[in-house]
Amino acid sequence: MLSTPLFRRAAAGVAALLTVATLASCSQDATTQQYLEGDNKGYISGDFRVDEIAAADRGEPVAWAGSTEDGDALSSDDTAGDVTVVNFWYASCGPCIVEAPDLEQVWEEYQDQGVQFVGVNIYDSAETAQSFAKDNDVTYPSIIDVNSGSVKLAFAAATPISATPTTLVLDKEGRIAARIIGRLEDASILSTLVGDALDETA
Repeated sequence: MLSTPLFRRAAAGVAALLTVATLASCSQDATTQQYLEGDNKGYISGDFRVDEIAAADRGEPVAWAGSTEDGDALSSDDTAGDVTVVNFWYASCGPCIVEAPDLEQVWEEYQDQGVQFVGVNIYDSAETAQSFAKDNDVTYPSIIDVNSGSVKLAFAAATPISATPTTLVLDKEGRIAARIIGRLEDASILSTLVGDALDETA
């Protein structure tokens, strides 16, 4: 049996390639299960980060429009004048499942205070989004964006939307006031951002 340093390095390289191939062949459900079990090896996303944007540094209001999972038209015209939380998600995304209760908690906290929540489902059919909402007790609407991608494109022109989930807080003018990259780690983080946006003078 060969036992030279060169052979050992070659063997290690083959083993590494096999490991990558094995991970790449995992199904989406397996990845989700890994995430829910605390094993993050199958999940690729940006690191969790919260960015607040000073009012003077915000760009123009983002104009967007789409149809919800129930077939209702929804657009930035409908949320004008309100603080709006926009969450990009899809049903088999493990972090999206984990953060769903925190998003709903903040929605219930602020829904009667001039705040709106809008999900943007980037991957699923309306039926799948409806099932997700039922299974996870989500009561705010989601736009089904899989066919046109127009809503994601509208926001991507103003801020990077590279990780899923990504959550944006829009001020009363419809400008991006804060963004959360990756899974929301605690409801209090989003609650504070929404409260800060509400306290601003439009």
